[in-house]
Amino acid sequence: MAPQRIEPQSGLPSQIQFGREICGNLPAAESREWLVTNGIGGFASGTIAEGMTRRYHGLLIAALQPPLGRTHLVAVLDEIVRYAGATYALATHRWASGAVDPQGFLYLESFRLEGAIPVWTYALADALLEKRVWMVQGENTTFIHYVLSRASSPLEIDFKALVNYRDFHSLTHAGDWHMKIAPIEHGVMVLPFDTATPFYLKCAQASCEPHHEWYRDCYLPMETERGLEDREDHLFAALFRAKLNPGESLTFVATTEATAPLDGEASRNQRATHEAALLSDWQAQNEKSAGNAPGWLCQLVLAADQFIVKRSLPEEPDGRSIIAGYHWFGDWGRDTMIALPGLALATGRSDVASQILLAFARYVDAGMLPNNFPDAGGKPEYNSVDAALWYFEAVRQYFAATQDAASLQKLFPVLAGIIDAHLAGTRYNIHVDSADGLLYAGGPGVQLTWMDAKIGDWVVTPRTGKPVEINALWINALETMVQFARLLNKSAASYERQSSTAKTSFQKFWNAERNCCFDVIDVPGAEKNGGKDAALRPNQILAVSLPVSPLRTEQQKSVVDTCAQQLLTSNGLRSLAPGEPNYQGHYGGDQRARDAAYHQGTVWGWLLGPFALAHHRVYGDRAEALRYLEPLGSNISAYGLGTLAEIYDGDPPYAPRGCIAQAWTVGEILRAWTDISCNS
Repeated sequence: MAPQRIEPQSGLPSQIQFGREICGNLPAAESREWLVTNGIGGFASGTIAEGMTRRYHGLLIAALQPPLGRTHLVAVLDEIVRYAGATYALATHRWASGAVDPQGFLYLESFRLEGAIPVWTYALADALLEKRVWMVQGENTTFIHYVLSRASSPLEIDFKALVNYRDFHSLTHAGDWHMKIAPIEHGVMVLPFDTATPFYLKCAQASCEPHHEWYRDCYLPMETERGLEDREDHLFAALFRAKLNPGESLTFVATTEATAPLDGEASRNQRATHEAALLSDWQAQNEKSAGNAPGWLCQLVLAADQFIVKRSLPEEPDGRSIIAGYHWFGDWGRDTMIALPGLALATGRSDVASQILLAFARYVDAGMLPNNFPDAGGKPEYNSVDAALWYFEAVRQYFAATQDAASLQKLFPVLAGIIDAHLAGTRYNIHVDSADGLLYAGGPGVQLTWMDAKIGDWVVTPRTGKPVEINALWINALETMVQFARLLNKSAASYERQSSTAKTSFQKFWNAERNCCFDVIDVPGAEKNGGKDAALRPNQILAVSLPVSPLRTEQQKSVVDTCAQQLLTSNGLRSLAPGEPNYQGHYGGDQRARDAAYHQGTVWGWLLGPFALAHHRVYGDRAEALRYLEPLGSNISAYGLGTLAEIYDGDPPYAPRGCIAQAWTVGEILRAWTDISCNS
C-alpha cells in the first residue's frame, strides 16, 4: 500500500511546546514525560528524548484484565532515517556501560502536545519529520504516526521494534528466552510463550522482516534514583522498512487486537474528536467561567480523562473507575472518591460520575469501600477508614450537580448501611464512640487514613485514635444523610442527633495553644500529652473546606492562616510543618527512605484544592483564592506534561516527585477552580 498523502491537521490548541533549548538538553528532555491512555487502564509513556528512563516507559503497556493486569509489551521503535545521502538514528538509549547511543534527541527541533497527543518534530537537513503517538479508546492499541511535512526528496525509514512481555512493575533479564515471531499480513505476531496473550506489530506502508535478537543491559536511571533494579533486556522482534515522499504519512500499529485497523488518519481524527468533545462538555458545564479559564486548566480537562477507566461488572457492564496515578497505581477507593468530583462533575461528565458511584456501591462491605483492587487480581482490600466517608461527599456533589433522584433512591440504602456499620463498629476497630459521637479507628500495625505509609512492621504515621479529617468527614456524611432523608421523605432524626453530638464534641480538637487543630485525639499510649497529637499537619484544612464546618468562624480563619504560614508551598501543602520532629524536606532514595518521608513533610498537590476553597470560605476573595492554584497549574510544563504530579519536595524549589500524573491532584485543582470561580 502506498503511503497516504494528507493535509495539515489543525488539532487542539497547544499549551505545551519546547524547542531545542529543552529537546537538545538530555537531562532537561528526560525530566519531562508524556503519557497517553486508552480508557481501560492501558497506557504508553516516555520522555521528550524518547529514551526509556523508567520500567514503566513503553509504547504499549496493555491492560489485559481491564483496568488492571497491565503488561509491558512494546518498549520502543528505533527509527533510522536515510535522507539526502546521510543517515540519522532518531532513537536515544542509555546503556549500563554509561554510554548514550544513539543520541537522536540532538535532531529534535521541537516537541509539543497537540491536545493530549505528543508530537515530535525532527529536523534532518532540510526535511521535517513529525511523529505522533496516541492510543485507541477501549483497546490495547497504540498508533505511532509519521508525517514528512517538509522535504526536497523522499526519505527511507527503518523501524526496529523492541518488545517484551512482563508485569509492568517488573524487569526482564532475557537469559535464553525465545519468543515466537510469526509473519502475518503487514507485520508480525509475537507470542512470548504458549499461554501468553499474542500481540501484533503492523505497518501497511512498510515491508517487514522478523528478527529475534536481545538488546541487553538497557539502563533506567529513574530506577537508580528510586533505589531499585535499573537494568533490563528487550527483544528486537521485527524490522520494518518504508519510503516516504514529501507530504505523505505512514502509521505503525502495536496492538493486542488481531483485526485492529491500520488507518492512522482515521484514528487520529477520532482521537481529536474525542478530545474536542471533552472540552465541549467542560465548556457547557462552565458556560459563565470557561472563557476566563487559564490555558493550563483547559489542558487539565484533557488530563482528567486519562484517569477514567472502564470497570465492567455483571450488574454494571458500563461501570467506571478511576486510576489513582500513573505510572504504577491501580484504582483505589479513597483516591477515586476524592478525585471524582473534579474529574467528572467539574468537566461536565455526570454520566461518568454516576457509573463510578453505582459501580463502587457493589463493593461496599461491612460499611467500607475497598481501599484498592490488587493489580494481579484477587479480592479487594478493605483497609481504609476514609474511603467510605469520601463516598458520601462524592454522592453529595453528584446530586447537587444533577438532582438525579433515581440514583439517589438506589444509593440511599447503601449510604444508610455505611452509617449503621460505623455506629455498630466494623473492621480495624472503626466505630463511633458513644461518649462523644466521634469516629475512632485503628490499632497496632495498621494505617487507615490517607497518610498510609508502612515499612515492614513500622507504620510511619499510624494516627490511631480520632483523626481530625476523619471526623470532619463523618460530620459531613451525617449532614448529607439529613439532606437526603428529607428529600426522600424519610426520617432524618437519628442522623441529626448524631451530627449534633459530633459537632459539639469536635471542639475537643481545638488546640488553643497553637490556634489550630490537634491532628489526632484519644491517641492510645499518649496519655502524658492528654492523648492528643499536636503535630502540625494539613488534615485540619478539611474541617474548613468541607460544606459543614464544625469549627467556629474565628477558628476556621485561624486554621487557614496557620496552614498558609507553615504548610503552604507553591505546589500544595506540606504533610508536616518544618520544625516538627521527623520533618523531612526531601523525598528520595530507596523505598524505605521514600516511604519514611512520604507523609513527614512531603508536599501533596491535592491539598491545594481544599486550601484554596477554605481560604475563599474564610476571606471571600475569589481572585486571591484562585491565585493560589496558579503556580501548581503551571507545572503542566514539567515532569508529567499536560498533567500534575502526586507529590513535591517539602523544601524549595519543591521539585516534583512520585507519580507523574495523579488523579486527586488534577481532580482537586479542577474542582477548586470551578467551585471558586462559579460561586460568589
